[in-house]
Amino acid sequence: MNSAQWFERAQKVIPGGVNSPVRAFNGVGGTPVYFKSGKGAKVQTEDGTELIDFCGSWGPLILGHARGEVVEAVSKAAADGLSFGANTAAEAEFAELLTSLVPEMEMVRLVSSGTEAVMTAVRLARGYTGRRKIIKFDGCYHGHSDYLLVASGSGLLTGGISSSAGVSPAATEEVFVAPYNDLGAVQEILKANGDEIAAVIVEPIAGNMGLVEPEPGFLEGLRAATAEAGSLLIFDEVINGFRLAPTTFGHTVGIEADITTLGKIIGGGMPIGAIGGSTKIMSTLAPLGPVYQAGTLSGNPVAVAAGMKTLELLRDESPYLKMEILGKRLADGVNRIAAEKGLDLHCAQRGGMFTPFFRKAAVRNLDDSKACDQKAHAAYFHHMLDHGFYTPPSGFEVAFVSAAHTEEHIDRFITELEKI
Repeated sequence: MNSAQWFERAQKVIPGGVNSPVRAFNGVGGTPVYFKSGKGAKVQTEDGTELIDFCGSWGPLILGHARGEVVEAVSKAAADGLSFGANTAAEAEFAELLTSLVPEMEMVRLVSSGTEAVMTAVRLARGYTGRRKIIKFDGCYHGHSDYLLVASGSGLLTGGISSSAGVSPAATEEVFVAPYNDLGAVQEILKANGDEIAAVIVEPIAGNMGLVEPEPGFLEGLRAATAEAGSLLIFDEVINGFRLAPTTFGHTVGIEADITTLGKIIGGGMPIGAIGGSTKIMSTLAPLGPVYQAGTLSGNPVAVAAGMKTLELLRDESPYLKMEILGKRLADGVNRIAAEKGLDLHCAQRGGMFTPFFRKAAVRNLDDSKACDQKAHAAYFHHMLDHGFYTPPSGFEVAFVSAAHTEEHIDRFITELEKI
């Protein structure tokens, strides 16, 4: 059976035929691709094709698919028991590794996804501060819990509106939404409502409206403004964490968030998430404190094994300079083609992360990202797919260069892009 046949079959028993909406290809059109296996930088599909993968399972596979040492660690852990719902030595060792790599995180709590990590972080912030409201940024995605499926409302100070059916208005009323990179908007909200704001949550580098970097002073300003208001600063590093260095982005740039959430890379391809912060804040979590959180599969031994080995390899091999060089090679190639052909296109890039934005002007927030030509992105996606490359099937997502990619992969990508 090929991808089209599997998709037809899946639609009969899975809503939309997919278990995560972006996989339906609604943003680019066409029939979703079904993967069969992966190794290194390449995946094999149910259509019998081989693709060079720049999606990497949406970010976790920084070492590439099926890295031998990670697979071996997973196999060994699975052979010893898939799950216990009880304490294991590996959980303590993994927590020790995380806190050693991110010194600001004196304690961590493991969960099973990035969404769960952020949900817990927000609850923790509310419980710790005794306040109810939060500030998030338009275009930053923090999982699908009710309080965070919120878009900007009719005015900066009126609270947000639901971006999904089924979300209670009571939840959105407690969330203010500011434009990303607009420090003044945050300061205005805090000035009017500071004693009600439990936390400001942000992706330090935004990755869900394409790659959008913080402007100089933005994150520093958030740190100062939240400290002055007595609110907590939450860095959602589910994408950023361990992406550019064997630590968090916050640690790399010297900005200490009160709470940091992690996911993706720290599981090495297995489901995992984590919340970290100071001992004082983290001790508010049960069983030490009044903020409840629990999970049957939290600290799952197989996921912990994958994550432990992945972080050890990142620490010991440090492939970050290689990914930076390859990422820049790709972005420079895209931007050269855009300039030579006069295309409304530029490629944003940081380390191994990149997004081809189909507009000439830089993108600094969600409005800018929405102004890009999504039809042109869809044409780009399908051209590259037809010629052996898998990139995110949405113009609002980040693509990834992994440690398994090579100059040859990058050059082939540029050569093929030039034919569009």
